[in-house]
Parts: sequence; structure tokens; C-alpha cells
Amino acid sequence: MAGKGAGNRDRFSTTTRLRLLGEQTAARVYRSQTRRQARRSRLTGRAALLVLVVCTLVVALAYPIRSYFSQATEISDQEQARDQAEQRVEQLRDAKARLQDDAYIVRLSREHLHYVRPGETGFTMYDPDASGTGPRGDGDEAADRPWYSQVWGGVDEADRRDP
Repeated sequence: MAGKGAGNRDRFSTTTRLRLLGEQTAARVYRSQTRRQARRSRLTGRAALLVLVVCTLVVALAYPIRSYFSQATEISDQEQARDQAEQRVEQLRDAKARLQDDAYIVRLSREHLHYVRPGETGFTMYDPDASGTGPRGDGDEAADRPWYSQVWGGVDEADRRDP
């Protein structure tokens, strides 16, 4: 019986040992899982903080960047307007220089006012087929006629209205 008691003790101690070994293994597995979860939690916390910082930077910089681009566009538009104004100034300077020339003034007066030089005979011809050049044009056609034709056209029209 001594053998049986010794065997029971061995078996009990083996069972106990296996149980302790299983508990230790379970404890190690639990600790490693806890460490992994802690590591994951730590990385997740860091990642969340990083995302928070990036979002804060994006929000903080969005308005200044939008303002920068809108001002850059406005500057470009103003430079374009300045260039157009400079071209217009050059055109006006050229026109002013032309108006200082007496020959140019004479040519303009002959074309637009139908002036003639002494000894010349002036003729005004109307083409009835051409639109706006007849003696009784109306609306925009009157702008194409000489001023004196417009005056006489107004007098004729006033005569027609009065009974």
C-alpha cells in the first residue's frame, strides 16, 4: 500500500502540477493579451492624437490658405486691369497726338462735317437702296446721316404732324 499511497501522491502532485502549469500558462497568455491590448490602446491613442493634431492644423490653416488664393486671384485681376488701362492711356495719347496735327483736323472736318474748301463744290448723294443713308432714316439710321440732314428730317417730321 505504500506503493499505492506513493503513486497517489505522485499522481496528485502531477495533477496539481498540471493544473498549476495550466494556470501559469493561462496567466502568461492573459498577460500577453493584456500587453497587446495595452500596446494597441497606446497606438490607438497615439493615432487618435495624431489625427486630432492633423485635423486641427487643417482647420486652422484652411481659412488663411483660402484667403491667400483669393487674394492672389484678385491681384492677378488687378494687374490685368492695370495693363488694359495702360493700353487705353497709350491709345488716348496717340489720339491726342493726332489731334495736334492740323491736316488730321481738316480731314476729320471734311469727312464728318462735310466741309469744303473755298472754290470746291460739295455734293451729298443718297443711295435709297442702302439702309440708313436715305434722307428719312429712323432710329439708329439717323446716326449715320450728317447733322444737317437730321435737322431737316426733324423739321419735315414736325410739318407732317401739324394739321
